[in-house]
Amino acid sequence: MKHHCKNFQHTPLSRREMLNRCAMGFGGLALSSMLSQETAAEITNPLAPKLGHFKARAKNVIFLYMDGGPSQVDIFDYKPALSTYDGQNAREAMGKLEPTQFDNIGKVMKSPWDFKQHGESGLWVSDLFPEISKMADELCVIKSMTSKFSEHTFANYFLHTGSGLQGRPSMGSWVGYGLGSVNQNLPGFVVLNGGLIPPGGLDNFGSGFLPAAYQGSVFNAGAAPVANIHPTESSSELQVSKLDFLRQLDEHSLADLGAVDKIESAISNYETAFNMQAAVPELMDLDGESDQIKKMYGLDDPASGTKTFGRQCLVARRLIERGVRFIEVTCPGGAGDRWDQHGNLKDGHEKNCHNVDQPIAALLRDLKGRGLLDETLVIWSGEFGRTPFAQGSNGRDHNPWGFTSWMAGGGIKGGMTYGATDDFGYKAIDNKVEMHDFHATILHLLGVEHTQSTFRFSGRDMRLTDVHGHVLHDIIA
Repeated sequence: MKHHCKNFQHTPLSRREMLNRCAMGFGGLALSSMLSQETAAEITNPLAPKLGHFKARAKNVIFLYMDGGPSQVDIFDYKPALSTYDGQNAREAMGKLEPTQFDNIGKVMKSPWDFKQHGESGLWVSDLFPEISKMADELCVIKSMTSKFSEHTFANYFLHTGSGLQGRPSMGSWVGYGLGSVNQNLPGFVVLNGGLIPPGGLDNFGSGFLPAAYQGSVFNAGAAPVANIHPTESSSELQVSKLDFLRQLDEHSLADLGAVDKIESAISNYETAFNMQAAVPELMDLDGESDQIKKMYGLDDPASGTKTFGRQCLVARRLIERGVRFIEVTCPGGAGDRWDQHGNLKDGHEKNCHNVDQPIAALLRDLKGRGLLDETLVIWSGEFGRTPFAQGSNGRDHNPWGFTSWMAGGGIKGGMTYGATDDFGYKAIDNKVEMHDFHATILHLLGVEHTQSTFRFSGRDMRLTDVHGHVLHDIIA
């Protein structure tokens, strides 16, 4: 007798479907009676709050993303040798140089700005950041950051997702997957877009192979941050009726097909979107903020970029107050090619620094004054830095071999530097920090063990840090 086996693909059941289908559904009944409403919500709602692996130092993250690559040797990494060798042949002064993005290696170029020491810590900051320098004792400046990529798109993916490949989950998505969100009326991962989508596009904020409910929600600058935020139906009853009908269709499909991420995420996203129609307008309405607060954030500044970034930073604080887990703030336009000054460094960096200096200092000061800085991790970083030698006569090329990022709040030691570059600010030579170390430390401060936060995909347990990453314990208070 011949036995014929049919090949088929088995779609794994979700926990909810398994309990409802097995043992005539008694598993689901038992679960409902045994667990509280909050615990049951965690099973059915991907954004329900979850416990970390250990006690967290930070509850939320604000990532201040400096798109384009700020020049570390012009802002935080003071190098007197650049003045000593200014105008000299870079290869003769510095020795072997790596090929750059455009392989246009000019002379050693000193910083156009003066550096001074600030705060009790004596942290070196250039004149480009007069306001942030006043918060020096809150900052942990990591001077030995490195990247594996010197091109914007790949480096952006690496910074955001831990991989230079397109399609991996963003770190904001990983945080949501591991911890959920306290506020069920807003997304757990919000991107406050200042007007520039970075090279690599929206995949920098995507959920990749994680459920779609964890992807970043982009809020545009201005009064209408999200499309269709205002209902078009003639009555709320009509809108609710439509949403109920969509939910019934989706749940009917789930009953036939089992667990399908696109359908389950659609149900979750419909519910979040409906709640956002009330939450987002209230969030973005700054009328309740005092004139003093608005002025502190730079909302009265003549520069439109400062107004835009100041509003974003103020909204970021309001999102923190509402329990949103991960907020990314991107730079405004109108200041040259982002931070990417291959030419005209002085004009471009001065405009970019003016746009972000006052708002960032205000955000740190405001969070601290409200008792929120201790539980909020604030991160400042670009995808790489810039060369200590000129590109052409007055620009700097990409430099992934040693650049600066900083952290503040959320369990970080303030008023310190970590790591160092060589005498020219070119390559990391002490306590070199890989991007995976950076990500591992962020997750650790949130109470997540990076080696245990995994998702099964393509036959492998995937994680933000891949098979790498060490927590930077020396910078944790």
